[in-house]
Amino acid sequence: MSEEETRETWQRNPMLKPRIEKVTVNMSVGQSGEPLERAAKILEQLTGQMPCKRNAKQTIRDFGIRKGEPIACLVTLRGEKARVFLKKVFQAVDNKLSKASFDPYGNFSFGIKEHIEIPGTKYVPELGIHGMDVAVTLGRPGYRVKRRHRAKSKVGLDHLLTRDEATLFIKGEFGVEITER
Repeated sequence: MSEEETRETWQRNPMLKPRIEKVTVNMSVGQSGEPLERAAKILEQLTGQMPCKRNAKQTIRDFGIRKGEPIACLVTLRGEKARVFLKKVFQAVDNKLSKASFDPYGNFSFGIKEHIEIPGTKYVPELGIHGMDVAVTLGRPGYRVKRRHRAKSKVGLDHLLTRDEATLFIKGEFGVEITER
């Protein structure tokens, strides 16, 4: 289907129009203590939500990481907060995404090298500069049937979101340019 036909189908059948399920923002510091606390503070300022800490899954002696030690923090945004955050973050990457950032099911992720590239963010010397990973999960109405506890079911192949539909949705909603590399 062409882009126009796809958009027309979305207009006729709102159950086929993609939507943002969640946006996950991850800051991996690699060590616990003060650096992790500073990263958590930055993440809280950017998103307006309290981040949760993530622990190391295994010990890596060369990096000085022990199993069970908190080394990263993350925030999950949904609804309007996710949409507003994405608009700001896309400006930090010049409204460009690589087609390779999208998986076969329409989800995509990208990284930001320095958090001060996000518009409206000021540099605070006490906190330093940190990078982050942004993962966006897209879905359609009706995807809940595969995640619910009671009467779980599969989502049919016709209803699964594709890479092309996700790129078309992101272009239309946010004005992001999708590049080949």
